[in-house]
Amino acid sequence: MTRRDRPDPGLARRVADVVATIPPGRVLSYRDVAELAECRSPRVVGTVMARNPTGEDLPWWRVVTVQGTLADHLQAEARDRYREEGTPLREDDRHLVRVDMDRALWTPGSSGA
Repeated sequence: MTRRDRPDPGLARRVADVVATIPPGRVLSYRDVAELAECRSPRVVGTVMARNPTGEDLPWWRVVTVQGTLADHLQAEARDRYREEGTPLREDDRHLVRVDMDRALWTPGSSGA
C-alpha cells in the first residue's frame, strides 16, 4: 500500500467529526464537508467516507452531491433513511431520489432540523 492509498488519519477524523454532527433530516454536500474538515477536495471526502478508516458508523446518507444526489447503488437504502428522518426530497426522472437542497441543507451552528 502506498502513502497515496492511505488516507491521512487526521483528515479521516475531521471528516468523521463533521459527518457525525449533521442532524437527522438535514444534509451537507461533499464540498461543504471538505470545507468544514479543511480538506482540499470533495472527491477526497468521498474517498475517505468510502474507505471509512475510522470504522465509525457514520450517517453517510446525509452527505450528497451539490445537486442532492447519491450514487445509484446507494439510492434504495438512502431513500428509506430519508423518509424515516423526514428529509425533504424531490423525485425526478434522472435519479430515484434527490434531496431538496433548498430545504435540507444544514448550516453548522443552526438549530438543526
